[in-house]
Amino acid sequence: MKKKVGALLTVLLMLLNLLPAKAQGAEKDEIYERIQQSGELVVGLSADYAPYEFHADVDGKDKIVGFDVSIAEKIAKDMGVKLKIEELGFDALLGALKTGKIDLVISGMSITEERLKEVDFSDPYFVVQQKVLVRKDDKNKFKTTADFDGLAVGAQKQTTQEDLVKNEMTGAEPTSLQKVPDLINNLLNKKVEAVVLEQPVAEAYVQQSDNVALAPVKFEQGEKVTAIAMSKNTPELKKHVNESIKTINDKDLLKGYQKEANELMFQDEQSFLQKYGPYYLNGAKYTILLAFVGVLFGLIFGSLLALMKLSKSKLLKALAVVYIEYVRGTPLLVQIFIVYFGTGVLGLDLSKLLAGCIAVSLNSAAYVAEIVRAGINAVNKGQMEAARSLGMNQKEAMRFIIFPQAIKNILPALGNEFVTIIKESSVVSVIGVSELIFQTGVVQGASFKIQRTGSRLQAIPAICAGLADLFCTDLLHFSSIRFC
Repeated sequence: MKKKVGALLTVLLMLLNLLPAKAQGAEKDEIYERIQQSGELVVGLSADYAPYEFHADVDGKDKIVGFDVSIAEKIAKDMGVKLKIEELGFDALLGALKTGKIDLVISGMSITEERLKEVDFSDPYFVVQQKVLVRKDDKNKFKTTADFDGLAVGAQKQTTQEDLVKNEMTGAEPTSLQKVPDLINNLLNKKVEAVVLEQPVAEAYVQQSDNVALAPVKFEQGEKVTAIAMSKNTPELKKHVNESIKTINDKDLLKGYQKEANELMFQDEQSFLQKYGPYYLNGAKYTILLAFVGVLFGLIFGSLLALMKLSKSKLLKALAVVYIEYVRGTPLLVQIFIVYFGTGVLGLDLSKLLAGCIAVSLNSAAYVAEIVRAGINAVNKGQMEAARSLGMNQKEAMRFIIFPQAIKNILPALGNEFVTIIKESSVVSVIGVSELIFQTGVVQGASFKIQRTGSRLQAIPAICAGLADLFCTDLLHFSSIRFC
């Protein structure tokens, strides 16, 4: 499955390379002109990477903060425009940049040869060393990269740290995850023996927790140069960004930005539920909304697909079969990327929530189509023959005889599909939809209380999904009694 996903993502990236000149600004700096015309600079980041960027309570309001955000604010101010933050999963940032969803990526991103093939970078604004975080009891156990032979080592997906684990930690077994808090949880729960992090991030966790420490491990290529990513062929935008970075470096503003971020990381907190309860309520709202919209429109489109597959027309039947088999045979993640990023190629600017709803609905339609088709086929064929013998045409027979009997067969499976979508909705968190799993990552990144609250945080989505499952099961039981 991982190989299939990788292959599909590669194909998607190749398609992104075929974007028209408008999206990539090949002839002139259209992106800079658009920023000036709209008066808004859109910056993409993954707000789970303190002290670079994370959620914090500022004056009683939830806000994305960190020294990357301070840099973004400086650039926007120097350009004379407003700043808009788009929060996405880290592995979705470059795709969003290439499709014009965002103007800049300021998310602790390093310059690599692979990334330079796809995007351009500003002058560096931060140079850091990579550190190895281990459990405190193992601090003296690991001294070189060779000591991790045969052991699991964690790193954030699609980062410099992941490359270091693969290239310099000889014999280590890489464990790549999207969220840094999840990596720390794995370390504390002994799922991995170490986590490779940037020095500011690693030191923040050491400062906060008594259970972790820095191992004296050094990398040959451990120095990371952090810069701002932007689309290729954007000379004017790059010029203004570099001017702001020069000002930040000349006036040594970054130290002040870091100090502010560290203070917000360890501010006095209210009770956990009091402070972070609204996050989970908001996440549950979006999760249920995604599931409801997905099943509703999936039922409408799926019913149409089911009728097409049952049709005597070979063309309609072939179209339905191709769609159903393609959707059922590809990961939902790839479908979400295609809808969210692919629509940008067509000039459509869909919101993250709308793109997520469309992708989930299209995915659900393929499964609902088979549910509806099976429900119709379960009705005795003699029922259709009896209806036709009474003078009903095909449509009347389906409407008054077949469908009413098929409903009782369809409802239980449709309820299971609803529960399934509740669970699968977590995938849309990659494009920044604030559903339950996304909000869990936000809380983990903001609270920094991994050793005390990590297990509880991880349990909340499962509890919510279990409650939803129980609710749906009871509902279906009632429906079966009512309609059977």
